[in-house]
Amino acid sequence: MSRKGYSPDNAACEGFSGRLKIEMFFSRDWLSTTIEEFVAALDAYIRWYNDARIKISLGFRSPVEHRRRLGIAV
Repeated sequence: MSRKGYSPDNAACEGFSGRLKIEMFFSRDWLSTTIEEFVAALDAYIRWYNDARIKISLGFRSPVEHRRRLGIAV
């Protein structure tokens, strides 16, 4: 995130936040969920998002697999 009103820098963060809310947050009733359960669900979603979710723009690979093929994965 950068300075206020400079949307190109914020686009990736905004896109992820929107997708997170639609795919994970709005699809459940969180009223009876503890903070620990929420953190575990959020962690599981982020791991899935990076490790398993495929993207057409990455050649039908997950972000982690794409980085590995480029030689920049940790």
